[in-house]
Amino acid sequence: MDFGFGINRSSTIDLTKTDNGLFRRVCSEEPGARTCMACGSCSATCMASDLSGMSIRKVLLAMQRGQDIRHMLSKCMLCGKCTMVCPRGINTRRLVLTICRLYD
Repeated sequence: MDFGFGINRSSTIDLTKTDNGLFRRVCSEEPGARTCMACGSCSATCMASDLSGMSIRKVLLAMQRGQDIRHMLSKCMLCGKCTMVCPRGINTRRLVLTICRLYD
């Protein structure tokens, strides 16, 4: 059945060809990375989000896609507001620090 729309080739991401090794290493050290449900509470309270587009859920999604996220992590101010509002209780501040440590 043709609904009149489709996905452009340029927009598709073949997840079987991506290297998400960093995401797997982060999940082994910080299991909270897998429990994120991408609700956006962290982004809604983030002071850096309005100015720079910093978002934990964007970081996690980009890591799953195998993309480089160093430029995103440098915008985090490590204030911890996102940790206080997370409904899953993920320590997002520690998560960001773990990701930065694994990049070094």
